[in-house]
Amino acid sequence: MNLGALIARTERRLRSARLHYGHGTGNSRDEAAYLVLRGLNLPFEAPLQQEVDERKVERLVRQRIDQRIPVAYLLKEAWLEGVPFYVDRRVIVPRSHIAALLKELRRPVRRVLDLCTGSGCLAILAARAFPRAQVDASDVSAAALAVARKNVDKHRLRKRIRLVRSDLFAGLQDERYDLILANPPYVSAAAMRRLPAEYRHEPGLALAAGRDGLDLVARILAEAPSHLAVGGALVCEIGGGRAAVERRFRALPLRWPQNEVFVLLHR
Repeated sequence: MNLGALIARTERRLRSARLHYGHGTGNSRDEAAYLVLRGLNLPFEAPLQQEVDERKVERLVRQRIDQRIPVAYLLKEAWLEGVPFYVDRRVIVPRSHIAALLKELRRPVRRVLDLCTGSGCLAILAARAFPRAQVDASDVSAAALAVARKNVDKHRLRKRIRLVRSDLFAGLQDERYDLILANPPYVSAAAMRRLPAEYRHEPGLALAAGRDGLDLVARILAEAPSHLAVGGALVCEIGGGRAAVERRFRALPLRWPQNEVFVLLHR
């Protein structure tokens, strides 16, 4: 069977299974291409006429359909802004909206903090976006930091990225930063109960954030000013929680470059 035919057949199977997408792809066609190409260790630009052995990806297809496991976990690989990262079930699959904003930040940045770093993807993308910056990447989970270490080493950034085990700012003492990135847990209790099966393979610690989904966001907004340099910025992702944030923190001068991300400047 050639590659194009295998992708097309896999797409039909995924579409019939009524899966949920959102862990790197948004539809059955892209998911099938991702699963087949990377499951066969082929580059994304591989020719569709190439003959392949479909048996090599059959187990992956069955796991995706029968167990609703996100493809990134099956492959131990996720891509964000064209950059590959190692992932497993110790961390959520990289998909932050903040990643696309990094290249648009036009400000001098020498020190960066990535809160709730998980796989370390935003810390690594920040180090690439600001080549003169030193980056701290923190997480409360030692298991997540072990995954982040694999990615820091993979991208040869050990000299520029420091991993810190910390419950938000608790382990950072008096450190100050020009830029704080935060993609914290922000799923409300009601939304947690409605999550599709795919999300239940991810660590709940990285998703659940109390009744309104703002438990961690409230702490970040309260503590971030003490860790921002003058003129620094907090960039925080809140998923679909914009309305809740604007109601609860209406007095704060938040900017919204995207509906899922707000920015708070420290004057």
